[in-house]
Amino acid sequence: MRTDHSRAPGAFAHEIEGFIAFIGLERGLSENTIAAYRRDLDQAAKYFSAHGVADWRAVSAAHAAGWIHSLTSSRYAVTSLSRKLSALRMLARNLVREKTRDDDFTALLTGPKPGRKMPQTLSEAEIVRLVSAPVASDPLSLRDRALLELFYSSGLRVSELAAITLQQINLDQGFLRVFGKGAKERVVPVGSKACDALAVYLSGGRPSLVRPHTGSQFFLNHRGRGISRVALWMIVKKHARRAGITKNVKPHALRHSFATHLLTGGADLRAIQEMLGHASISTTQIYTAVEPQRLVDHHDKFHPRNRDLKVP
Repeated sequence: MRTDHSRAPGAFAHEIEGFIAFIGLERGLSENTIAAYRRDLDQAAKYFSAHGVADWRAVSAAHAAGWIHSLTSSRYAVTSLSRKLSALRMLARNLVREKTRDDDFTALLTGPKPGRKMPQTLSEAEIVRLVSAPVASDPLSLRDRALLELFYSSGLRVSELAAITLQQINLDQGFLRVFGKGAKERVVPVGSKACDALAVYLSGGRPSLVRPHTGSQFFLNHRGRGISRVALWMIVKKHARRAGITKNVKPHALRHSFATHLLTGGADLRAIQEMLGHASISTTQIYTAVEPQRLVDHHDKFHPRNRDLKVP
């Protein structure tokens, strides 16, 4: 589905800009979340304008419901629909707070309820194959090995991993400082194998990638600039293919595998929550459903009563 990323009509734009400034300063939301909310509200404003609505003061509950209904017929994921409705709700409340409107036109709206989707994970054997896939000793291979080891060892988000700087990593103590969603700082342990791979990259890989314009970004591309999230995505996919992993591996699979394998090994859920940077324990609890499912799969595969055996 092609998405229109053009900005909202002028009659709606001022309030959107004010709202974006508000959530950026007061709520401390991440840049990615703010950008998504802006796109959602621009999309809503264009729908309202196309249906004869002059500005935000004239938007009714029926108009808002019409927009949500129009989205349900498109190929949007339930999580995307929920986020779009959330963005519209937050804007409506801001309009009331700023006295632009007397009422919240979203008060009676109901949206789709996201299902509980199990995260994609890799087995421990697949992880070993993946992180071992970069075998060459050139700077980019050393970078990729260090990146994959750190990704799995720390459970960072893709955006957090791409943004890591030299100042955030302490190899001597085996930890790094991360600035996650809402600019919240947390300390994440880094395992010994990851520390070893990072040290090799720092001494034998990164110096060859440095250029006069290079800053403090830890993982560099061949032009001496920090790698992007898109590049990180491609690195994970490339080495998953080289490792012979047939799953459609997405970068977040390493973060999910990190959490699942810690939980399987007996780690405390609260500790995993802190390392992942989840604001709520309920977000982390999704991983508690992964291990029982793994046990069920093993039972189905290995229990003799689940196999067709010939009676002697």
